[in-house]
Amino acid sequence: MKLLTKELANKIPKLYETEEVPVSNKVALVKLFHPVSNWTWYVMEYDGKDTCWGLVVGHETELGYFSLSELDAIESPFDIRVERDIFFRPTTVAELGVLEYAAVA
Repeated sequence: MKLLTKELANKIPKLYETEEVPVSNKVALVKLFHPVSNWTWYVMEYDGKDTCWGLVVGHETELGYFSLSELDAIESPFDIRVERDIFFRPTTVAELGVLEYAAVA
């Protein structure tokens, strides 16, 4: 499964486009996750090529940049790969309920 379809990519704001929006009001448009770990990536901005900015929930919860190609290259036993949550609907960071754990600077 492609991590981002063209249709989804066209809906995601470009990098820095939501810079003036308070973090709690930023919208996660796509949820990516690794099925056999606790890692989740919420995409809020995208450069249209490979780089995303959003909320990363793993060992820590933080806002930052991540690469789709790097996520796609993650290998685990039995070829389990990062997936897109096809049931996820756009959600604000506040609604995700993880903001209080985020390292927000």
